[in-house]
This record gives sequence, C-alpha cells and structure tokens, in this order.
Amino acid sequence: MTVRSHDGSGRKYAVITYLLKLRDVRLLRYLMASVGALAVDVGCFLLLLSGGVQAAFASAIGYSAGIAAHWLLSSRAVFTDTVAERGHQRTRQKALFVLSALAGLALTTAIVGFADYVLFDPRPAKLVAIAASFTVTWLIRSRVVFRSEG
Repeated sequence: MTVRSHDGSGRKYAVITYLLKLRDVRLLRYLMASVGALAVDVGCFLLLLSGGVQAAFASAIGYSAGIAAHWLLSSRAVFTDTVAERGHQRTRQKALFVLSALAGLALTTAIVGFADYVLFDPRPAKLVAIAASFTVTWLIRSRVVFRSEG
C-alpha cells in the first residue's frame, strides 16, 4: 500500500508503515501472557501466605506457578507458529524457557536487592525490575526459545 504525500512524491507515511507492522501483535500477546502469569504468581503467593505458609516458600511456589502459566500462555497464544511439536525439541524449548525465567528472576533479585542495599525504597525498584525482566525474557524467548527455524 503506497500513500502519496501532498506533493505526489510517493513516500510512505511513517504512520502507515507502523500500522502495517502492527499486523504481528506478538509483543502485545506476550505482554498479556506476562500479565496473566504475574496474576497467577501473585495470587498463589497471597493465597499461600494467608494460609500460613512461610513467605520465601510461598514466593517460590507462586513464581513457579507463574512460570508454568507463562509457558502455557506463550506456547498456545504468543509463539504458536514456532512452538516445537513433541519430543526432544519440545523438551529443549521448555528447558530454555525455564532458563529464561531464571534469568528474569536473577535480574529482578539483583535490581531489588541492590536498591535495598543502598537504602532505596525497593517498591519502585521492583517496578524497574519488572520492566527490565520483561524486556530480557522477551528478547530471550523471541530470539532463542521460540525462534523461527526459517
């Protein structure tokens, strides 16, 4: 689709190019999967905490449930065209997915831990950590875990 400018030069408008790129809304689907996984994580954490489970253990279980939810959402709604079938390739993809989750966990822990160490309020640091972890895991998952073989 070519849209001519008023002077008839035939240059495409940046907005039209951007809208055409939006046909692949994979990043938006990934964002929604991340929100869903975060809800599972926090929901499990709060439920276990209210049941008297130790905070660290409840946090680990919640995070693990969030990883499982993210795998299900990512493999069924985000990276549907590049998810491996069954067997060795699927197992490899799951392992890489978990490693990417651990990379996100390490980054989050480092950012919040550093903020706490320098006596900075860890709550805004957690927000920074969520954004950083989202970016890192998106890049790993889109370019390594679910990369197209083509």
